[in-house]
Amino acid sequence: MKIADRVKKLNSSMTLAIADKAREMKLNNIDVISFATGEPDFDTPVQIKEEAIKWTQRGYTKYVASDGIPELKEAIRQKLLRENKLEYAASEILVCNGAKQAIYEAFGAILNPGDEVIIPAPCYVSYIEQVKIFDGVPVIVPTKEEDNFRLKAEDIGKKITDRTKAIVLNSPNNPTGAVIQKEELRKIACLAVENQLFVISDEVYELLVYNDNECFSIAAFDDAIKKLTITVNSLSKSYCMTGWRVGYAAGDEEVISAMSDIHGHMTGNVNSIAQKAGVEAIANYHNFETMIEEYKQRRDLMVKRLNGMPGIHCKSPDGAFYTYTNVMSYYGKIFGDKVIRNSYELAEFLLEQAHVACVPGEAFGMDGYIRFTFAIARERLMEGLDRVESALKLLR
Repeated sequence: MKIADRVKKLNSSMTLAIADKAREMKLNNIDVISFATGEPDFDTPVQIKEEAIKWTQRGYTKYVASDGIPELKEAIRQKLLRENKLEYAASEILVCNGAKQAIYEAFGAILNPGDEVIIPAPCYVSYIEQVKIFDGVPVIVPTKEEDNFRLKAEDIGKKITDRTKAIVLNSPNNPTGAVIQKEELRKIACLAVENQLFVISDEVYELLVYNDNECFSIAAFDDAIKKLTITVNSLSKSYCMTGWRVGYAAGDEEVISAMSDIHGHMTGNVNSIAQKAGVEAIANYHNFETMIEEYKQRRDLMVKRLNGMPGIHCKSPDGAFYTYTNVMSYYGKIFGDKVIRNSYELAEFLLEQAHVACVPGEAFGMDGYIRFTFAIARERLMEGLDRVESALKLLR
């Protein structure tokens, strides 16, 4: 296999194709409304930016410790203790370039060729490909729309074999927003301990939960599951710091040490200024209520509007800032000489005819759906949904 072919096989080609086309349209002065980008539309809080400016002016611009500056690791340690009831030493924490790198390095540390990794679907686009990079075998556990895409322990149990090495959890989930209920999480912890399976717990959306939903860290149940769990988080979503690229992992010292070795050969330290800003964010910024309430109201607006469109079914997400919208009724419909056969072709149609960018469900391992983000200003959100409805009426 040619190198170029392998790269093409491993990248999220469908998502990139939509994004590239949307970017090209914008360059041609076409007003594209994007429901595709998975990042907050709120700016990084001022006090965090000011902290970065301060340390830049002080010349804090040299190499720092590869695994994270001590003060950031201490802030993360205190945060995990305060908010997640998890106690870790500094040697059990690794600072990475976002959560994606932390997950990649976790797979690199624990996987041998042929090891199976259980991944609930729909799932974040990189999980499956990262497992493949390390010659692991992704084992998909589909969740169900009628269950609001909430993961059930019994479905995981059915997939465990003598080759299973790890389980990936993402709660709240990207793309569905589903939150794993606490009792189901406890059952999953029991399965992991019983079978001595690693758990990679991606908790980047932990802050963004609505109504009575609760995001609970699986590692907090007891020491047995804590030893097997690699808890991953980042500053991107909670603190609106996507471009700063600061994430982290916490887990057993042996695993974190192996991840740190990979990290050191792969990239070196995370940006020094971003780490200083991260200390300010984690230690001193706690004003999240306005942002969470705004997301909740946008969620309610989007769900109501989508469900008001003929043939559309949209569950209200428990958390995060996405809806995973059922669009199957539009399969087989025609526009001009083109037949809509899958979510990619529908997303492409919406981009071309409505000038609206969204992400096809195929990218997340479950076709039949489209992911819309509500991390977008209300006026643009409603205008974009109006465009979607008008375009769908063109299909026959």
